[in-house]
Amino acid sequence: MKRTYLASVRTMICAGSVAMLLLSWQTNPGQKKQDGLEIPVTYYKLDNGLKVVLSPDKTSPTIGVGIYYNIGFRIEPKNRTGFAHLFEHMMFQGSQNLGKMEFIQLVQKNGGVLNGSTRFDFTNYFEVMPAHKLETALWAEADRMKGLKITQENLTNQQGVVKNEVKVNVLNQPYGGFPWLDMPQYANENWYNAHNFYGDLADLDSAKLEDVDSFFKTFYSPNNAVLVVVGDFAIADAKSWITKYFAKIPAVQLPPKPDLSEPVQQKEKRFTKEDKLAKKPALAVAYKMPERNSPEYFAMGLIDQMLVQGQDSKLYNLLVQKKGYSANVGGGINVGLGNMYDYNGPMLWISNITYDSTISSDSVLHQYDAAISDIINNVTKDDLQLALVKIRSGLYDAIGGNFGIGKINLLACFALFDDDPSRINKLEAEFKKVTPELIKKTAQQYLAPRNRTILIIEPKALKA
Repeated sequence: MKRTYLASVRTMICAGSVAMLLLSWQTNPGQKKQDGLEIPVTYYKLDNGLKVVLSPDKTSPTIGVGIYYNIGFRIEPKNRTGFAHLFEHMMFQGSQNLGKMEFIQLVQKNGGVLNGSTRFDFTNYFEVMPAHKLETALWAEADRMKGLKITQENLTNQQGVVKNEVKVNVLNQPYGGFPWLDMPQYANENWYNAHNFYGDLADLDSAKLEDVDSFFKTFYSPNNAVLVVVGDFAIADAKSWITKYFAKIPAVQLPPKPDLSEPVQQKEKRFTKEDKLAKKPALAVAYKMPERNSPEYFAMGLIDQMLVQGQDSKLYNLLVQKKGYSANVGGGINVGLGNMYDYNGPMLWISNITYDSTISSDSVLHQYDAAISDIINNVTKDDLQLALVKIRSGLYDAIGGNFGIGKINLLACFALFDDDPSRINKLEAEFKKVTPELIKKTAQQYLAPRNRTILIIEPKALKA
């Protein structure tokens, strides 16, 4: 589940590259206005509701195919925590014409790579292959959309795989699940946003074969999905093969989407969690985000750059360079599970730090308050310009990385959530609209103490 295949949006930029990007970002008199990205986007829908995004790119003789289903762990069945992730594993266990492991072998033996992941609001599957294998990739994805091989043997096997993954990645790791898995459970109130989405071991064991069959028939339908193709291909060929393999898959009646809304937080929440494997205390602070695509949302993206992204950030300067509380400070929007663009519901801005036991948590929090206060009171046009450069660099890094998978990710999410994959070309313009005044207003409203949740990891050894 926690597979980070996007290039990091928290790219560290040296002073020289910042200067070069700054020049290209600004519009100089007498020069043509820089309009940002111009990624080609062809968008249409099949009669069965499948959304299709095509984006040719002749840079290399490869193609990338991604199928994104509009079902993530945020709306998995109650009493079945971890079910969406379990089902992701089931999708690799065989389909109508491809037996167990044959999908994986088909891609790898043709020189390709593949993977999948479960996130808050989608589950995705993707492969990158040589360009002449586009039809093969489309046929294989359509085959498992038409019919998954659902057997008790496959279910039992994957229940064991997922339980071991939980044990290795969370239960038997120091700081396991901190803060990406822990914080939503403490900060949110609505069960859909606040449950253990990696999965309680008892819930994983209780999943039945009929649950898997119902889940597949309900959510893995063409009218709940988007297909994205990027790379070296002809649009006419892609359209022909997509119609051939996907058009006859029937749509289904989708259930009403649950209410994901979170109540407005009225006061600070603080929690302590004991960790028997941790050697040092750690602290995470989370603030509820503004509504996605609002002006304040884009302002928070830039505030994130100012506060925690890179060695020029305010928190790095205060906590690492000046105070020496830690060697690093982390954080971001949708931290650990994607980026600020690929979710569709309530979200948190989270920052975290591991520090020495001689330092009090209040001392750490004091530095967070100082950094936020500095933004509210002192942010300048130069601060904003640097944040714009950094977020632009991160956006380009994400889009260009990992054989086109980053581009697939954004195109798919904007199609699923906004019905407009061309939004990928409009992001820079939205960030450019942000003013220092909006930065100050957003920080004052959303980074207020009443809107935050604090989680402190306390090593068990310290209590002995």
